[in-house]
Amino acid sequence: MAMDSDVRGTILAVDDEPDILVALEDLLEDEYRVLTATRPAEALEMIAAEPDIAVILSDQRMPGLTGDALLAQAREITDAQAILLTGYADISAVVSALNRGGITGYVTKPWDPALLRNTVRGAYERHRLAHELATERALLRGLLDHSADAIAFKDAKGHFLRLNARKAARLGAGVEACLGRSERAFLAPEAAAAAEAADRAAIAGGETTTAVAGTGAGAMQAWTEVVRVPIRGAAGDVVHLAVIERDITEQRLLEARLRQADKMQALGTLAGGVAHDFNNLLTAILGSLELALPRVAGDARLSRLMTNAAQAAQRGAALTKRLLTFSRQRDLQARVVDLNAVVRGMDDLLGRSLGGFVQVERDLAPDLWPAKVDPDQLELAILNLCINGRDAMPEGGVVALSTANTTVTGSADPNLKDGDYAVVAIQDTGTGIPPEILGRVFEPFFTTKAVGQGTGLGLAMVFGLLQQSGGTIRIASEVGQGTRVSLYLPRSREPVAPTPAPPPEDVAAPRRARILVVDDDPQVRHVTASFLSGFGYDEVAVASGEAAVARLEAGAFDLVVADLAMPGMSGLELAEAVRRRWPALPFLLVTGHAEAARIPADHAVLEKPFLSAALGARVAALLASAAAAPAAAKPAG
Repeated sequence: MAMDSDVRGTILAVDDEPDILVALEDLLEDEYRVLTATRPAEALEMIAAEPDIAVILSDQRMPGLTGDALLAQAREITDAQAILLTGYADISAVVSALNRGGITGYVTKPWDPALLRNTVRGAYERHRLAHELATERALLRGLLDHSADAIAFKDAKGHFLRLNARKAARLGAGVEACLGRSERAFLAPEAAAAAEAADRAAIAGGETTTAVAGTGAGAMQAWTEVVRVPIRGAAGDVVHLAVIERDITEQRLLEARLRQADKMQALGTLAGGVAHDFNNLLTAILGSLELALPRVAGDARLSRLMTNAAQAAQRGAALTKRLLTFSRQRDLQARVVDLNAVVRGMDDLLGRSLGGFVQVERDLAPDLWPAKVDPDQLELAILNLCINGRDAMPEGGVVALSTANTTVTGSADPNLKDGDYAVVAIQDTGTGIPPEILGRVFEPFFTTKAVGQGTGLGLAMVFGLLQQSGGTIRIASEVGQGTRVSLYLPRSREPVAPTPAPPPEDVAAPRRARILVVDDDPQVRHVTASFLSGFGYDEVAVASGEAAVARLEAGAFDLVVADLAMPGMSGLELAEAVRRRWPALPFLLVTGHAEAARIPADHAVLEKPFLSAALGARVAALLASAAAAPAAAKPAG
């Protein structure tokens, strides 16, 4: 059966006698695509136009140009195999054509059909194999010349048969200088022995092997993946070895960042849950202490003990905020701020925290760009970094705070995009951080301090804050010379926001009001209700959202104060139900959980733990804003 024309080889038959061409076409067309030409000039034009011609079959005696001369000219423009058709009297032309390299075979006239078929078939196979070999060589050359990997082919004894320039460069020599030699001629004895042992193992095993090797340490560490592919000969034994070396340093770094992100995500989820329970405890503790302190005003010792307990609880609240910022779930109160003002406002705080052995210096840029960030969290971050600097200077020293504007272009750091940044830098003159652990300082719970002297949350918290604010953190350190930490915050084009006014001192009830308190924690529920009662409000406390709906249906209230995270109906679900059925009724959500970040912006929120003044101020403000609306929600009916 004849093959499809698009996969059959192409044959060109040239003869000045049309009958001969018809005979050749009939003989070969079942296997090949046959083109014909009656004139040598026409044949040369067809050869130039048809690059796929595999075999040229030409008569010797033709007007204008003999067959041997035609095939010699064709050799200059094509690599097709050439067969000369000639009579016995033309054997001298065959010898001449062979000497000139114009033909690869000849057939005498009249021809034997089987012999001619076999001659054409052999010529076609030689042409096909030559093309395949040329293609493979071109592909191999392209791979070697343009691959980003270092590639080498070796014999079974480890001598280089072929290699690319990248591999030669790793050996410190040129490509030609490496051929026929082994790696022992270029590498140190220990490295050469390791490479040769790995080559022998791959050849002996007869299977592809992959190994990863690391060099250097710290920021200079590099990783290389080496793949060894045994190549078998016709007898089935391994005769060659392909070795591919790939730089996977960037991949390793990306994998490390991914593991870090996964770790932060998991620990962040844990931190959010812990913070919720801890904030409930702190709310009950701080509230109970605040309620109890006025009752022991005459007992100085007891008052001092209770005040100490309240201060310890406040430190616990600060730790909870740090946990939530580290988890990157806390709802930051970001606003456009003057960073110089934030740094200047920390004078008293730094003085009390760093002690007398540490000198604080400032170098603040007068034209510093504003940035959008949570100023309270930024203060906490700066304080944490200053304390780290103090701890790195046991004999005392200098902590220098500076600010500057900088424009980043072409950054190689994926966490630092191109753009304008305001930079706050904290530099100490301490012991510094060794390079081998410098890359780990942002890992959660990793600390360079002695056991019992650090939580490992500080730098992770700072890292989380900067990322949430669209910036990043950079750290540079030299052992014995100190450490410099730079906080990059994106420049804001908005005006600096005014500083929020502190809550009013007087939080007494502006008018009589009936308030529904909803919280599943009995201690928090009791503290909240007691605060409201102390302000002069009439309060009713229930333990669930379902119970709250029942109370609202039974009687009118002026305000609802509800916990966010409750079993069954959550505080947010309760707020939405109240908004649908009693749209004029003010609603205050209280939360000690990172879920506050998912509360719609049009809901009033108070974070736990809170003091009575903060609760009283929010309640008074909500009642005042609802004054124009109906004063109370009517029972459903």
